[in-house]
Amino acid sequence: MKLLAFLATLLTGAILLYGTGEFAAWGDPASPANAHVSVGYIEEAVKTTHTPNLVTAVLGDYRGYDTMFELVVIYCAGMAVIGVLRSMKA
Repeated sequence: MKLLAFLATLLTGAILLYGTGEFAAWGDPASPANAHVSVGYIEEAVKTTHTPNLVTAVLGDYRGYDTMFELVVIYCAGMAVIGVLRSMKA
């Protein structure tokens, strides 16, 4: 069983490494994220959200639900860790 898990891990790692060959070069200004997505955020975020800080505009307005649910996941994980590690006194 351990051999099967090890082979599955190796296969998954090989597939992930193979997939990174299609990534754009690190810091490439012509990559799709830099050429299309970030330009829209930089040009429109402050105007549409009326927030003076670009980071706050993106995190608070555009990604508000995502950020909120990330915090819920972190809270649940913390509560699970506390529940597992607390001492049980009878």
